[in-house]
Amino acid sequence: MKSPSRSLLTPLLLSVTLLLTACQKQEASSGESSGVRTLKVGVNPVPHGDILRAAAAVALREGVRVDVVEFTDYVQPNIALSDKQLDANYFQHVPYLERFAGDRKLALTSAGPVHLEPLALYSTKFRQLAELPEGAQVTLPADPSNLARALRLLEAQGLLRLREDAGATATVRDVVGNPRKLDLREIDAEQQPRTLEDVAAAVINGNYFLEAQKHLKLDAKVLAREAARENPYANVLAVRQGDEQRPEVRTLVKALQSDDVRRYIESTYGGAVVPAF
Repeated sequence: MKSPSRSLLTPLLLSVTLLLTACQKQEASSGESSGVRTLKVGVNPVPHGDILRAAAAVALREGVRVDVVEFTDYVQPNIALSDKQLDANYFQHVPYLERFAGDRKLALTSAGPVHLEPLALYSTKFRQLAELPEGAQVTLPADPSNLARALRLLEAQGLLRLREDAGATATVRDVVGNPRKLDLREIDAEQQPRTLEDVAAAVINGNYFLEAQKHLKLDAKVLAREAARENPYANVLAVRQGDEQRPEVRTLVKALQSDDVRRYIESTYGGAVVPAF
């Protein structure tokens, strides 16, 4: 068979090239033409990342796509949000957000509450609070807002007594009664699960315990847990001030506070995480 001439191939190749270019442009703009908007949201992996992914399916039905960015600390998510690397973050409660933003002069605020992780006293050595011996070493989260919260939990169990004016910024210096002579040690919250087997007990943030339980197969008993009712430490979706009313942010908040997410939380965490809406 005689091969096609160069003069016949050139127009054909040009037509194919134009068709492919048109298709690529159509694919690139499909998100815009369909009205889907994207939010980049920073989270701690557990439970925030899991809950956000459950909410993302709800948000997508309303035209908002969520890109999940995971962090393993309590500092970088707020820095990244302030620097506009993120549209929102979801990992912290309001007292921590307000203190962090105030100390660093960041214009961040809450767009709405999602869940509460009741702080708990865990132990791998003892099965109930009454077994905790005199002089037992107990670790507490070192960040200021959760340190005060941990001390309040121990006070509520009769293990400590704090100054009456200690307030939300209580530290171990505010302990005026310690009947069991507990040895209180502050360490970084993210390190507590890894050191739990070396101490008598630890007051641990719920997200770090759940992550350790999942990845380290940590087996520990709950000796005491915060009451969930009227608790000010609900975890929130945080945004830059002025972004609270962005339509896509409101859509995400609505998704995070949906019945689908409520059912997911209640069926997944066995009381270690509870809805705050």
